[in-house]
Amino acid sequence: MDVEAGSPTPGLISDGRSPSGKQNYGRDVIGQRNKCRHWRDFILAYETLGVVFGGLVTSPLYVYPSMNLNSPTEDDYLGIYSIIFWTLTLIGVVKYACIALNADDDGEGGTFALYSLLCRHINIGTHKLKSASSSMDLSHSDQLLSREKSKLVKFLEESITARRLLLLLAMLGMSMLIGDGILTPAISVLSAIDGLRGPFPSVNKSVVEALSAIVLLALFLLQKHGTAKVSFLFSPIMAAWTFTTPIIGIYSFLRYYPSIFQALSPHYIVHFFLRNKGKGWKLLGGTILCITGAEAMFADLGHFSKRSIQMAFLLTIYPSLVLTYAGQTAYLIKHLDDHIDGFYKFVPTPVYWPMFVVSTLAAIVASQSLISATFSVIKQSVVLDYFPRVQVVHTSQHKEGEVYSPETNYILMVLCLLVIVGFGDDKVIANAFGVVVILVMFITTFLLTLVMIIVWRAPLVIAMLYFIPFFILEGIYVSATFTKIPEGGWLPFVVSIILAFMMFVWYYGRQRKIEYEIENRITVDHLRGLLSSLEIQRATGLCFFYTNIQEGLTPVLGHYVSNMRSLHKVTIFTTFRYLMVPKVNLSERVIIRKLGIDGLYGCIIQYGYADSLNVERDDYVSLVTNSLKEHIWQNFDGSSPNALKEEISQLANAALLGIVHVRGKTRFHIDKHTRLQEKILLGFYEFLHGNCRSALPAIGFPLQGIMEIGMLYKT
Repeated sequence: MDVEAGSPTPGLISDGRSPSGKQNYGRDVIGQRNKCRHWRDFILAYETLGVVFGGLVTSPLYVYPSMNLNSPTEDDYLGIYSIIFWTLTLIGVVKYACIALNADDDGEGGTFALYSLLCRHINIGTHKLKSASSSMDLSHSDQLLSREKSKLVKFLEESITARRLLLLLAMLGMSMLIGDGILTPAISVLSAIDGLRGPFPSVNKSVVEALSAIVLLALFLLQKHGTAKVSFLFSPIMAAWTFTTPIIGIYSFLRYYPSIFQALSPHYIVHFFLRNKGKGWKLLGGTILCITGAEAMFADLGHFSKRSIQMAFLLTIYPSLVLTYAGQTAYLIKHLDDHIDGFYKFVPTPVYWPMFVVSTLAAIVASQSLISATFSVIKQSVVLDYFPRVQVVHTSQHKEGEVYSPETNYILMVLCLLVIVGFGDDKVIANAFGVVVILVMFITTFLLTLVMIIVWRAPLVIAMLYFIPFFILEGIYVSATFTKIPEGGWLPFVVSIILAFMMFVWYYGRQRKIEYEIENRITVDHLRGLLSSLEIQRATGLCFFYTNIQEGLTPVLGHYVSNMRSLHKVTIFTTFRYLMVPKVNLSERVIIRKLGIDGLYGCIIQYGYADSLNVERDDYVSLVTNSLKEHIWQNFDGSSPNALKEEISQLANAALLGIVHVRGKTRFHIDKHTRLQEKILLGFYEFLHGNCRSALPAIGFPLQGIMEIGMLYKT
């Protein structure tokens, strides 16, 4: 048979390769892709140095100075170094790098991601999640029905107390991270600038505090400009710190105590506690600071990849810290009473000033990392309606995670400056810092164990092999740091409890409103009856009527129609639905349905907690109207083309005539018959609600197009 001109010869591929050549070509392509992926992971690992590990890698600045050591001995220092090494290894390497990073929620990490993951696998979500119907919920429900529920799952679903305690635990974890955003800038910058006192003994603590306050004041005032313009400097600064401190550490232990690594043997820890007893236990409040910032490995997972964070920690951060602490400890063994200035004392004189500059810059970068993380946590909490609404501004058009909250920024600034001015002493701030660090880790351990059992469906024995050792280890640390509460540890504890209570009250009040609206919702038939009255007029224009429920219509609508005696010809009942997932696919962002009454539609706009709700950027009105037009076209049965054209024309004309956004300004009616518990919770909620930003301006709507309808809800 003749071969057609231009066709490939039998047995050959069109590019002239044989089948074996094609396989080799395929391997080459895969190899190139793997190289690209590895190279991308290396780039991301480098970038994590300036974002993820700022707090962790700068911990040598304040760990030894924070300890109350009285006449320490060589054996004491060897025991402390052994504790630091095994804390870094067990919590940093085993818990976070090897286990926690695998418990992501579609790429997102952190305390709330663990809670979100649990909510998606057991029925402990909010009314918002229960009341809507979408493909996402249906598939999720099917998965739940097809799986046999364990006793633990049944207990959590049936016990409202257990569900609330679990939610409060997640909120407390987020609040502790916010407390970290107050203390990390204070202790990092204060410890770095304290290096001035070495060459200049005349410089007292007050001068160091004043300089630290000025640096932090400038840092907080620059937040409104965003970090995008200077963030390219973060990774080089932290890389310089990460690679220079271990070099000094190697020099130090080779010079002062070459056998320092004998302390890696755990028996030094045993002898340390046998020798020091209660005093050694209290010193754990200082050693826990060596792992501060480890939670950021998990919390910042959404901004990087698991592999890049693991590479950065295991290849650079972990060995850097081990060598740096080895050098510090070796120096202190030969200079037993220099622990108060434990970092700068072990820096050789020729490189003292370069290291002072690098350490100060590294402290500023570490502060920026925690401030940015606090903004991110606040943004996620506001989006999910777990926190009173504050303004959230996106400072970068390219990086969605770069956000700024003016109110949060200035509150952080005031609290941070008060910490420096009020406490001043590094040891007192370190006491407060230790409480925050270990409680966040303790909460993560508990939630991660639940994820293992419920989500991963790991055997109970395997889950206990994780839970019991870390519960004991972190439990001992918790007990040690709690002894520091009278000595400054009360500050983050009080701040976190207040924030967690505020979040819980806000959540409770929002859910009570949703419960009331569901119980008193208006049916479509009832609305049809209202609109059939001759007294009710249909006004021109397009109205977005906002509601918190998806099944039925808000009771505010009945209040509005009965009193205003009108309703727009085209009205879209709109609900912003925040799902317990990081991101929502664009294809599932807008859900449209017809209500069976001419010109009336239902609309659900879905967002995840890592999505950006930026109305101005997303062109919100066009997004909804275009989705509505598409819905009308897709549901056209071909029977009446004129009706189709008329419906689309009515929608377009209504948008041209003017757009109004209507929302209910509802309040609880608290009277003498209201229970005391609800008087307290709902009264505080009303205080928060009355002083927070309105929902619509917070997402960018023009004020002149907003109408609020007041209504009282019975308690």
